[in-house]
Amino acid sequence: MREVAFIKQNKEKWLEFELAIFGKAKKNPDELANLYIQLMNDLSYAQTYYPKSKTVIYLNHLASQIYQKIYKTKRTEKNRIVEFFKIEVPLLLFEYKRYLLYAFVLFFATVAMGVVSARYDPNFVRLILGDDYVNMTLENIKKGNPMAVYGSGSNWGSFVGITMNNLYVGAKCYMYGIFAGIGTFLVAMNNGIMLGSFQYFFYEQNVFWKSVRGIWIHGAMEIFGIVIETAAGFILGASILFPKTYSRINSFKIGFKNSFKIFLSTFPFTIGAGFLEGFITRYSIDMPNWLSSFIILFTLGIISFYYLVYPTIVYKKVQKLSAKPN
Repeated sequence: MREVAFIKQNKEKWLEFELAIFGKAKKNPDELANLYIQLMNDLSYAQTYYPKSKTVIYLNHLASQIYQKIYKTKRTEKNRIVEFFKIEVPLLLFEYKRYLLYAFVLFFATVAMGVVSARYDPNFVRLILGDDYVNMTLENIKKGNPMAVYGSGSNWGSFVGITMNNLYVGAKCYMYGIFAGIGTFLVAMNNGIMLGSFQYFFYEQNVFWKSVRGIWIHGAMEIFGIVIETAAGFILGASILFPKTYSRINSFKIGFKNSFKIFLSTFPFTIGAGFLEGFITRYSIDMPNWLSSFIILFTLGIISFYYLVYPTIVYKKVQKLSAKPN
């Protein structure tokens, strides 16, 4: 069947799905489950015969939305927060996985820009980080502790201040997506260039490994979280620029709702990064290599699994459940 005929044949049914999803048509749980099975059949057909079509993207979006509606209807007795992190966010991450790719490409590209700029322009690091910070860090390096800045202040004071600042940076990175994604792009670019020049500065001073052991104890989750917040900002911007089959205002409502959930999912990791920076990073200079390396790899492994691996596991599980007969 040609794609045009496939769309024409099922258009009315898909419109019914949209009405059921967005609350304009009342459906009981069994009716929703039946609609979901029909939708998954259409999605499987489209993935087989029109794999690169926008129809697949559209049906995949409807499938994830209607599954969430079924799940909320049938599992209201369950912990809402657990459901949010276990089901809702992973399905959204799978649906919008290309925006995660865009965010990571931008991150690595801008970090590389920062490294190259710092290497070929002696004044670039001072321009980005400021003279006071650079001079202070040079003094700390001479004293044998390049990460001494993380040891200033009390544990709790550092934790609260750092966490609030990181939440602010993440919120700015996400919310600036409302400017058609351009605001998010600029914030993320600035963060990436700063990180690249920052790390090259320590490399140039021959304390690269010491800086890695300190910075990335908390940075693994903090920086990864910013990349996810960048992806959420791009989703928000794309909902304005590319409404697909929806009106622009409905597309924005859907995009905001979904991207905001992804943004919220970064909070535990941002808070965790703030805790590590306030309580653990300050002792990195005294830690054995194996311990600091373990903390870095462990935290990076947790957040990488949740955002890059787990969404596919959940999606496949949902497909398998939907394929079972009633």
